[in-house]
Amino acid sequence: MSILTKLRCITLDVTGTLIAYKGELGDYYCMAAKAAGQQCPDYKRVHEGFKLAYTEMAKKHPCFGFHEKIPNIVWWKTCVRDSFVQAGYEYDEETFEKIFRRIYATFGSSAPYSIFPDAVPFLRWLRERGVTVGLVSNAEYRYQDVILPALGLNQGSEWDFGVFSGLEGVEKPDPRIYEIALKKAGNVAPEEVLHIGDSLRTDYLPARSVGMHGLLLDRFKTADAVNWRKAGATVLPDLTATKEWLTSEELKCTDM
Repeated sequence: MSILTKLRCITLDVTGTLIAYKGELGDYYCMAAKAAGQQCPDYKRVHEGFKLAYTEMAKKHPCFGFHEKIPNIVWWKTCVRDSFVQAGYEYDEETFEKIFRRIYATFGSSAPYSIFPDAVPFLRWLRERGVTVGLVSNAEYRYQDVILPALGLNQGSEWDFGVFSGLEGVEKPDPRIYEIALKKAGNVAPEEVLHIGDSLRTDYLPARSVGMHGLLLDRFKTADAVNWRKAGATVLPDLTATKEWLTSEELKCTDM
């Protein structure tokens, strides 16, 4: 008996698991600055500035400002402005507004993302076999409403339900986001659910803490995969290998 026959639901992380960023953050910030008549900012400084600004915003106003009811565009405007400031760039209000509007529109579209070629076939294959498919992501509403559909990941054909931190007010690695997923899946037992992601800290460990099974994808051959395996995680290169793993008759339940 294969592992798949023991599962009623499979949940997946989104970025790094189903989709990936195209190019570098600096590419999009550079295009936005040039469109506003400014010089292209230094890529490395902008990238580091963004990481600092995003971390600070996520700490002060988690879940994209969900609990304080901060409008999504306001949350991102503060984050983008701080990203430039951290990188050493400050613009007057009119110039910054032009730059920000372009960045906000770009990241609210499918333009900066690419979908892994095995994603859609894998999700459809699961649903054809009666497995409920859920998405669990630290993302705001535009992922659900705009970005994923534009990439060909549609609710009802590729996935059944989504748990997005900006809409739920809980974000990974908080185990409660996985408990929400269990409820949305129809209150299925956690031992009948497998979560697939690309982070030991935010995907594997919290999913396991609520009783779900876990699996990690190492799409980019990260050095962290060694530690993932040491922690007991099953690590596979992609969703094609995951399909083979799920249908293997030789694996035992303990291999999950």
